[in-house]
Amino acid sequence: MEIKDNELLRQFEVISETGLVSIEYSIQERKLFLTKFCSNNNEDEELHNEFIKTVLEIAQDRKLKVVPTHAKFISFFRKNRKFQEMLPPGIKI
Repeated sequence: MEIKDNELLRQFEVISETGLVSIEYSIQERKLFLTKFCSNNNEDEELHNEFIKTVLEIAQDRKLKVVPTHAKFISFFRKNRKFQEMLPPGIKI
């Protein structure tokens, strides 16, 4: 999966068969705020989960903590406990 970090639009992007899927973000004080998930009529949950995992790996490589603010990301963190360590102190999901 090839992910493009579009810094101008502040979003991670991946092209699928049905179009563009993106995750909008904001970076503040070494924290990556995941603010919006745009699937553009793509209902492939497996692709969505793989995309989120890859974005979290990118954040881990950059040594950023992750703050999920969108329901899709909160749900993902609840289902995948191994990513809980990426949350900043004081945030419990």
